[in-house]
Amino acid sequence: MGHTVKDKQKLLNRVRRIRGQLDAIERALEEEKGCMDVLQQITGCRGAMNGLLAVVLEDHIRTHLVDADAHDGNREDAKEQLINVVHSYFK
Repeated sequence: MGHTVKDKQKLLNRVRRIRGQLDAIERALEEEKGCMDVLQQITGCRGAMNGLLAVVLEDHIRTHLVDADAHDGNREDAKEQLINVVHSYFK
């Protein structure tokens, strides 16, 4: 996705924070922390992943569907990719 390059550092920072959250979940499990602590960390991580998905998905929609040139041959392909991503998210 070429359009993610302009926000590359912001996206990488989000991914690194998510990785930190996953590491915290692993540590909590290894240290046998309470269920509520682990569940809160999992929901926080899930929220962060949803946030990352929302940012990339919104940029994709704006770049390839809303602002795309009417003569862009990839427009149909972009629609199908978007539909596939949304379907896979709800599986």
